[in-house]
Amino acid sequence: CIAGPVVAGIVCLNYNFIKERRRGENFIRHLYKLGLKDSKKISPQKREYFFRMLSESKFFSLATGSVSEKIIDSKNIFEATKLAMRTSVLKLEKATGKRADFLFIDGNFKIGLDRSQLPVKQGDQKVFVCACASIIAKVFRDRTMERYHKLFPEYGFDRHKGYGTELHRKKLLKHGPCRIHRFSFKPVRQLTQRS
Repeated sequence: CIAGPVVAGIVCLNYNFIKERRRGENFIRHLYKLGLKDSKKISPQKREYFFRMLSESKFFSLATGSVSEKIIDSKNIFEATKLAMRTSVLKLEKATGKRADFLFIDGNFKIGLDRSQLPVKQGDQKVFVCACASIIAKVFRDRTMERYHKLFPEYGFDRHKGYGTELHRKKLLKHGPCRIHRFSFKPVRQLTQRS
């Protein structure tokens, strides 16, 4: 993305899952059969469907952490991503009143929290809760970009969601950047220097 925040999601198997393990496991199998996987590999409609199922399930607790484009520009995308991940963990812990026992991290890095962590490269393709978290984060971010579209309709954020598509680049070249563009990103700098 060359515009908008970075968003991290967290999905946790909660006490109800432990209490009703067989039902919880059946629910997970059901989600698999329906095609739940890495958010990049399913349609927006399926993401919304799974988002609703996960949000309404008694077996999961979930939260998101969002870090603005200004912080992305001041720190860098890697540090901002880790901050979004830490924020999502702390939000979930505050909401549930429980400290996370163990974190699977989608990536090859730890996130700077005093919690047991296992980084998993391409975790959203290998670990169920990481796949779920990627859906939660993607739906939350897409909805955020649709709200930004109402403020900045000339950029088409409702269509490309801030990714550096050909359409977005044309709009950026025509209108210049708005306040949610990531000015530290090369495509934004290059396109704005030409105009």
